[in-house]
Parts: sequence; C-alpha cells; structure tokens
Amino acid sequence: MEWWGWALIALGALALVALAHRLGWIDLSDKSRRGGGGPGVLGIGDEVFHPTRHEAQVELDRQTSLPAPAPVPGDGPLGIVNAPADEHGYAGRLRIQVD
Repeated sequence: MEWWGWALIALGALALVALAHRLGWIDLSDKSRRGGGGPGVLGIGDEVFHPTRHEAQVELDRQTSLPAPAPVPGDGPLGIVNAPADEHGYAGRLRIQVD
C-alpha cells in the first residue's frame, strides 16, 4: 500500500475520534488538572527518569486535596430547616422543581 493510503487511514481515524468527542460519546478532557502552569510537561520526564520524585509529587497532590470531613452526631440539621409539618418549611419531603 502506498504512503498516502496509510495517511488517509490515520486521518480517518483521527476524524472519527474527533467526531466521537464532539458528539459526547467519549470524553478526552483532563478533569484532574486545575488551572495554572506548574510542572505539566516536565512531569513526564520525572515519571520516567526520576520515579521517586514523581511518586512524591502524586502523594503531595493527593494529600492537599482532601474531601470535606463527614458530619458527626450532634452537629444539628446542617442547613435543613427544622420546622413542624404544619408550618411552611421542611415537611419530611424534599421536592426539586426544574423549570
């Protein structure tokens, strides 16, 4: 097969991936990145040539983005209106309306 045949196959595959991303069939966005520069491009060099530094950076990132602590007993309603059922407020049922 000629070189242009391989080029057409590669171009078709690239167009198919771009179409699938555009239609939402696949998601190619990197949600793990926050904004900013940082060692993004150089991080792959650390991963290959200095794996200990890369593992330390991954652990540091993991420790700096901790989830919010879970509520403990005795914290109270935490934002839920604590009203009797006959008054206007929380009546034991939550209704969400989407307009």
